[in-house]
Amino acid sequence: MEGLIIIEDHHGYCDGVSLHQRPFPRRMGPAAVCPPRLSGGRPDASGGGGGPVLRRPGGLRPAPLPPVGKLAAASSCAVDQPHQMELEAKAALQLALEMKKLGKREKAHKLLVHALSLNPDYVDALTELGTILEEEKDVVQADHLYTKALAISPCNERALVSRDRTLPLVEEIDQRYFGIIDSKVRRLMSIPKGNSALRRVMEETYYHHIYHTVAIEGSTLTLSEIRHIIETRYAVAGKSLQEQNEAIGVDAAMKYINTTLLSRSGTMTVSDILEIHRRVLGYVDPVEGGRLRTSQVFVGHHIPPHPRDLQRHMHELVQWLNSEEALQMHPVEYAALAHYKLVYVHPFVDGNGRTSRLLMNLVLMQARYPPITIRKEQRAEYYTALDTANEGDVRPFIRFIAKCTEMTLDTLLISTTEHAVGLPGASQDHACPDCKQTIPIHN
Repeated sequence: MEGLIIIEDHHGYCDGVSLHQRPFPRRMGPAAVCPPRLSGGRPDASGGGGGPVLRRPGGLRPAPLPPVGKLAAASSCAVDQPHQMELEAKAALQLALEMKKLGKREKAHKLLVHALSLNPDYVDALTELGTILEEEKDVVQADHLYTKALAISPCNERALVSRDRTLPLVEEIDQRYFGIIDSKVRRLMSIPKGNSALRRVMEETYYHHIYHTVAIEGSTLTLSEIRHIIETRYAVAGKSLQEQNEAIGVDAAMKYINTTLLSRSGTMTVSDILEIHRRVLGYVDPVEGGRLRTSQVFVGHHIPPHPRDLQRHMHELVQWLNSEEALQMHPVEYAALAHYKLVYVHPFVDGNGRTSRLLMNLVLMQARYPPITIRKEQRAEYYTALDTANEGDVRPFIRFIAKCTEMTLDTLLISTTEHAVGLPGASQDHACPDCKQTIPIHN
């Protein structure tokens, strides 16, 4: 009998993927079959659930049990509370509509935000707030709200009409941003490979990437400590050996990508992903490194595929990675989706986030883009974008990866100017104070 592993990872999506309750993200497309539209009909007002979870009061002692005669009343309150929240959300929507008629748009905006805090799946509030945002020229956010409304109620007429209006505008905005990124890539490619400043900054970027990718997972190592560990293979006294071996694992995986996968022609395989993961965990858990998990895991509210289905999911992922559809995408979009699809499947017991970020950078480097860094300071934004993707709209995550790409390009371009001395912020991390007191990091 297979064991069950429950992973409580409040960080979100990385080595423990914290997705929502659906096993697969909701997606809009031709598969959604809607009944014929009826003239004069009102938009679908379905709101969905989303009531709060009742919790026991905090404290050292459990809350006292109510008398037996009052148990029924307490149970009734627990049932009625979500209903009361929905009623309050509807009242907030009605008041927002009145405020809008009176020209008080700011008040209407706040009331709609309040309605959605009570019931995040309230379709009418989503579409109404989208309309206000559209009037405020925030077309991207308005389109996102229409998309979320359609993920909940695919046949909602008002959301369908509104999204038909905003989608072309948002696609144009996204393509224009990709064009800005492409122009910066061309500027970077025009710098001679023998440029000493470029060589220096690329080396610094290498250590920065290791530092940030393990810091996202909670590592306490500093940048200078990581550089010392990678260069000497000696541990820093007073720091966790597991954290230090995690850094060495990411270094080994990056070297494998640079020396083997990038120099090889042909399609990507499941074995390539497993080999990346084998190196990521090689110094922490060599038994699990490069192996698909054999136990069912539960990560937050997300239930990843059962172990017996992992081979099929990985095969489908690799089929998509090599498909004409994927290869014709903009490199940033392709890389972001590769990251999301792998971290969603959660094929490994540990190391899913690190492996997904390495796969993303492999895709970018194959397209002659520089590898990008998701900084530890962007951790909350990173997880929020992944949450939004799981709710049915992956575009905010693609835009987040595009922003990280542009930040990386800007850093490289600035650092290779005549007066640059290195990566911005690199000098803030003082020399490793304990690096002289070292012990071997592994046998």
